[in-house]
Order: sequence, then C-alpha cells, then structure tokens
Amino acid sequence: MPSIPAGSVLSARGPAKAKAFPALVVSGSKRMSIAPKVNVYVDGFNLYYRGLKNTPYKWLNLETLARRLLQPGDTIEMIRYFTARVKPLPGKPDAPRDQQVYLSALATLPNLSIHFGRFLSNTKMRPLASDPSQYVKIRNSEEKGSDVNLAVHLLNDAWRGAFDVALVISQDTDLVEPMRMVRDELHKPVGLVWADGGQPNKHLRNVASFVRHIETADFAASQFPDSIQRPGGTPIFRPPGW
Repeated sequence: MPSIPAGSVLSARGPAKAKAFPALVVSGSKRMSIAPKVNVYVDGFNLYYRGLKNTPYKWLNLETLARRLLQPGDTIEMIRYFTARVKPLPGKPDAPRDQQVYLSALATLPNLSIHFGRFLSNTKMRPLASDPSQYVKIRNSEEKGSDVNLAVHLLNDAWRGAFDVALVISQDTDLVEPMRMVRDELHKPVGLVWADGGQPNKHLRNVASFVRHIETADFAASQFPDSIQRPGGTPIFRPPGW
C-alpha cells in the first residue's frame, strides 16, 4: 500500500482494525497525492451543552472549527449538523429566534446540511433526592432524534463511499456501535472530537480511530463575523450574548 502523507488524518494512530485508505495513487510514471475526503458529523445540542453553554462563542462557524481539527491537506466533503427547533423557555423567550438566526448563518456554508429532530418541553413529577416519598413538578426539556439521525447518516454515508474519514463531534455514548461498525466493518477511520476539556469516555475512545480535543482557543478563532452578508439578501447579525 502506498505511504500516507505525514500530517493527514489518515496518518493518525488508531486501533489496529482501523484500516487507512491509500493517500497516494500511481498514474503511469507520476505519483499523485489525493487529499482524504472528510465528512463531519455535529451533534448540535451535545456540542452546545458540552462546550458552548455559558461562553461567548456560540456564533460558531463549524467549517472553520473543523479545519482547525484537521490538517491543511484534508478536504471537507460535507458537514452534517443535527439539531431540533427549540421552544421559548422561562428566562429564554428569544431562544427560537436566536436559533433561527444561527441556522441562517450556518446555511451560508455551501457544504453544510441541517438535519432536524424534535425538541420536547413538558412537566413531569419527580421525587426529591432528600425525601423520595415527596414528589415535585418540574419542567422537563429534552431533544429527541439527533443521535439516531447522526448514526443513520454516518452509516449510510460510509456504505455509499461518501467519505474516506469521518469526524464525529459528539460525546453521546449511543454512538459507540455505529462508530465501531464504520471503523471495523466498513474499514473507514472515525475520529472522535471531545469538547468539554476532560478525558474522553472510554467506550467512545475505544471505537475511535483517533481523538481530537477542542480548546477554548479553537472556539474563539472559529466565530462567524458579527454581520454576515448574504448574496442578494439581508445581512445576518450575531444575536446578543452570542
């Protein structure tokens, strides 16, 4: 097998079963370098709660961030962003509007697609930790579907040969099995991106071909401009507090 260029994500050390794709081919007497095609899969809510909440870096350009996690020779084929439309919450009445502004900013990236799950908000009765015999009513908000959607697209893209390398930005352990299948059964490297500054979960780490960590400096350097001018359209402005 031809050697893999140093610095490419394909040269990252990973589990023995994580087969790397050739990065060079021979045509006649010439050797031509082929940049690996990378698909990036972003669990939006997971990234928000693990790395962005309570920071001034929510106005995040995912393409710029992904390029900081990869090497200059790697080609980003597609970015898939998985989220759900939020509802107004106590203390956050503008959350749906702010989210839509951000989705409009993401839509200016030509190689990015957005995939929606569902956002559920309701009330439930839960026992008190100090006295399980006593129940209180709480407001429960949760996102449904992003992990399943991400897993389905990761596997489908791998089967279709849509990428050479996958980069998964999520800390959801429900993704262990689909990541393992892509790495071990479809023989494509799968990188894990960790956003909260801690050590990766051992189960996710064990199925990842390589691990990348997002530093605060990566978030800071990957912001959209405060104003984005859409071709032939109105500008998009960064929401307050983002």
